Amino acid sequence: MSIVERALRRLQADASASRTRRVFGKVVEAATSQTATERVISLDQDALRAAGLLAPKHQEREIASQFRRIKRPLIAAAMGKGQEPLADGRLVMVASALPGEGKTFTAINLAFSMAMEKDLHVVLVDGDVAKPQITRMFGVDAERGLLDAVIDPALELERLILPTDVPNLFLLPSGTPSDRATELLASERMVEALNSLLQRDERRVFVFDSPPLLLSTEAHALADLAGQIVVVVRAEFTEHHTLLDALNRLPEGFSPSLVLNQSTEKSRPYYYYGSGVPERSGANANDS
Repeated sequence: MSIVERALRRLQADASASRTRRVFGKVVEAATSQTATERVISLDQDALRAAGLLAPKHQEREIASQFRRIKRPLIAAAMGKGQEPLADGRLVMVASALPGEGKTFTAINLAFSMAMEKDLHVVLVDGDVAKPQITRMFGVDAERGLLDAVIDPALELERLILPTDVPNLFLLPSGTPSDRATELLASERMVEALNSLLQRDERRVFVFDSPPLLLSTEAHALADLAGQIVVVVRAEFTEHHTLLDALNRLPEGFSPSLVLNQSTEKSRPYYYYGSGVPERSGANANDS
């Protein structure tokens, strides 16, 4: 059975299971003053932990420490702390070769960890427009999002970013599905919309949950936009040639960071490689 056939079977199983998966958030009206309110995503963090999407209480400190080590070089490259900032370094794409390797878990936890920084505003973007898990799990399926703003120039992308009840954490939903998603993400309108968001708030970092690199042309369009790419690799699941094939799909000359996920080696359960420099950490992700 080929790589693509195995992945398609996994996607079909996921599609069947998704009908029974829970929603962990909802949009509510929150008071900003005595006379004003705003729409905020209220997240059930206990339910997210129970579903394995956030660290369980007994591992919270350990995994928080691990994601601190992962985020530090990303933030340094994005904001120019101790080095020259990378071009478009505030656009961070989290990807994997195939489904089931832990990219959504990594994207969510990385965004939560980055949001703990006092001088950052973190926007978690559901860039997996064909299979928008984060949009669904956060209870914003009915909200307009990324693709809507690219289709309609009159629709300001800024207005579609929703705050959450986690300080400094925001969400940009995937938007209305489109058969032209790849072309929309690769368009000049997409570049202009992202540049406008970056210029509006210099403290913003965008974390994109991407589709799998080997199953989606949308992932390639996002990779052309990102200044930093984190590729999640699942231990004893991702075959070496599969990873190499996925990395070869990235823009020529791009140096991604790699995360090894779900390793059973207690001494070295989780790796992070940024610009060729390894860091050790230890987390387990069980989501796609």
